[in-house]
Amino acid sequence: MHPPAYNCFVDRDKMDSAIPDLGPKELSCTELQELKQLARQGYWARSYALRGQVYQRLIRDIPCRTVTPDASVYRDIVGKIVGKHSSTSLPLPEFVDNTQVPSYCLNSKGEGAVRKILLCISNQFPDVSFCPALPAVVALLLHYSADEAECFEKACRILACNDPSRKLVDQSFLAFESSCMTFGDLVNKYCQAAHKLMVAVSEDVLQVYADWQRWLFGELPLSYFARVFDVFLVEGYKVLYRVALAILKFFHKVRAGQPLESDNVKQDIRAFVRDIAKTVSPEKLLEKAFAIRLFSRKEIQLLQMANEKALKQKGITVKQKRQFVHLAVHADSFHSEIVGVKEMRDIWSWVPERFALCQPLLLFSSLQHGYSLARFYFQCEGREPTVLLIKTTQKEVCGAYLSTDWSERNKFGGKLGFFGTGECFVFRLQPEVQRYEWVVIKHPELTKPASLESATVPPSPSHSVSSEPADRLSPFLATRHFNLPSKTESLFMAGGSDCLIIGGGGGPALYIDGDLNRGRTGHCDTFNNQPLCSENFLIAAVEAWGFQDPDIQ
Repeated sequence: MHPPAYNCFVDRDKMDSAIPDLGPKELSCTELQELKQLARQGYWARSYALRGQVYQRLIRDIPCRTVTPDASVYRDIVGKIVGKHSSTSLPLPEFVDNTQVPSYCLNSKGEGAVRKILLCISNQFPDVSFCPALPAVVALLLHYSADEAECFEKACRILACNDPSRKLVDQSFLAFESSCMTFGDLVNKYCQAAHKLMVAVSEDVLQVYADWQRWLFGELPLSYFARVFDVFLVEGYKVLYRVALAILKFFHKVRAGQPLESDNVKQDIRAFVRDIAKTVSPEKLLEKAFAIRLFSRKEIQLLQMANEKALKQKGITVKQKRQFVHLAVHADSFHSEIVGVKEMRDIWSWVPERFALCQPLLLFSSLQHGYSLARFYFQCEGREPTVLLIKTTQKEVCGAYLSTDWSERNKFGGKLGFFGTGECFVFRLQPEVQRYEWVVIKHPELTKPASLESATVPPSPSHSVSSEPADRLSPFLATRHFNLPSKTESLFMAGGSDCLIIGGGGGPALYIDGDLNRGRTGHCDTFNNQPLCSENFLIAAVEAWGFQDPDIQ
């Protein structure tokens, strides 16, 4: 049975230009890999009828809870819920957070139908407390449904997915906010030029990234959103991250040379997405999205879980209503002998977002606690992660973000052993700002078995590498998840009684002696960095900073 053509919910005049009906009429493949390729290539994008068939099939195959509301449930409840209200004046359920219903070429009857369906979903899913993406999903599905009841059933199957490995839409503020934090982490790693612009023009970059789902579920034109949704139904949530990253890359390319007002960054991006057809086609947008080399679905799931854990520790629950979560470097309470508020905010914009929610807490200062590595360890132990800042006698400033508790060094029985995760990075602030991340982030091909020509020299026996415990505060980018060609790519941090080392393989990125008096820096395999300051330097000041929950006084 073929799905209906332009049905009674659609403004036909607008639809003719939005999604033509010129493509193939049948789809015979059943293999997932072939479906992925066809979705990415837009095989059914030019056929309204075929897209309806594919959506029906893909949504039917979603594994769902045993009892999932279907079309008959909708017919039973819609009259009781809507009553005598005009459908166009129906209030939206609270969980959509005052989200505007995208028009998507719907006529007034269609826009009213979206409201009716959302209210009935709210009645059947009392556990859904925050889902601002749902109006866009329902509005699109209405195009490919025979009636409101069928559209309701499709939306319910998406919400009722019970495959733990398959995330579809966020249904709580906790899940939504952790997705926003995860997106910020991904921008930080894979869109560094765009991230640098966002930090420069926005006082609170977290709030810019908290808008990422609106770009997709509301601002994208219908023909673009439908193409994204095609691939999303086949490949899942990771597609959304990819497309949003691609949008930000195109925004940066177009707007980098133009002045931006910090108060208007979110509006500027929204306007850019609404008018994205002036910049890039749907095909080029998806091409850019899938050219971004992300880590595995497992790695992103680990990061999402870590961000949820951080939010739960702040007291945010599944039932939590929306609140603002801010970047936590406050000018009135921050003081450092090495960096100012602006520089610390730059550093805070680089750290994983689950820690950027916390206030900087001074753990060690050589000017207060003395020039002693033993005292440095004493002040920092029990804290994870930490930020190391160094100021040289030449007024150069550099440092490192260190993912793991310095007490891990004690597991090596007095020998110098490396530990930490790929979230570690090194940086310089003066004379120019530059950050160097784990080499695998920019070169994921290193995780493949190395050829004889590319094999690197293994570390010396004294530089052993610890195995990561199963449950660390920094699970993302733990080396146990990667098949590295050698151990030189995982020499993140090491500490002994006479020195502190950050990075290894070919030399340290940072080496500091036991008296916190002298240091050296150079290229290392772990971060593929340039020297962070003068290669041999004298230290004027050292600070170590931890992360304190802003709710804890």
